[in-house]
Amino acid sequence: MADNKAKKGTGWLNVAVDYGPLLVFLAVYRLNAPDDPDAAGELLAIIYGTGAFMVAAVAALAISKWRLGKVSPMLWFSTALIVGFGALTIFFGDPRFVQLKPTIIYTGFGIALLGGYFTGRALLKILLEAAFEGVDEAGWLKLSRNWGVFFLLLAALNEVLVAQLDFEGWLWAKLWVFLPLTFIFTFTQIPMLLKHGLAFEEADEVVKDEPPTA
Repeated sequence: MADNKAKKGTGWLNVAVDYGPLLVFLAVYRLNAPDDPDAAGELLAIIYGTGAFMVAAVAALAISKWRLGKVSPMLWFSTALIVGFGALTIFFGDPRFVQLKPTIIYTGFGIALLGGYFTGRALLKILLEAAFEGVDEAGWLKLSRNWGVFFLLLAALNEVLVAQLDFEGWLWAKLWVFLPLTFIFTFTQIPMLLKHGLAFEEADEVVKDEPPTA
């Protein structure tokens, strides 16, 4: 019972750790964006926002370790890419690097999860270090397959939005397009998981423990 309460108490902390750095990026970018847009002013705002994004991502990783006692492999990987591509963005003064980061994350996770599915391994369970009570291996395999396909679709969507929107438009799309899509997709997986043994009281934790997509 104590473990269950602890899990519920930290569920929304997972969401904050995953999406907090993105909100920091948006806030710092908007604070520094010039009223009269020009290339130099916008680039400076992007660099400031990227730097804040990197610091917030590392802080989120540290908070996850401190409060949850662990850091999932997915969070390690996404944080490493945020720092790496953020550094490239700042060094070269090219926002394309930070825009490319989600495509690489989504594609990498998508290929890994589908590869695991076709070899009979539910990699999502390993990557999240999560175990939803009662879900059997067949359920985890289906969840890994479904998230794998969804990640690849997100990768394609990210490239389309990068091509069609300016940087600020793309940044807001991360909040108003990718985040809602991720929550909606996560909810659609609950009926399948319930059929594969998910305890009804655990259903809300599926949403709180969703893979990070920032």
